[in-house]
Amino acid sequence: MPTAPIVVYPPSRTGGRRVTARGQILGLAHSDADVIEFLRRAGLPDAEGLLDDGAWVEWRGGRAHRYEAA
Repeated sequence: MPTAPIVVYPPSRTGGRRVTARGQILGLAHSDADVIEFLRRAGLPDAEGLLDDGAWVEWRGGRAHRYEAA
């Protein structure tokens, strides 16, 4: 089963979620705006529409769009 190219990992103990694209770390997001900016810098200018598309983004652990400490 193919996996999404963008992965948003579970919230850390101090808050924020690591974001990767095709295995490369893009940064630690504290909001959807951070994820969108990371993806824009990675070459996806219309990233906002991809956050809820399971073919593009896999949210691991915790609820999607939640960034508070675990």
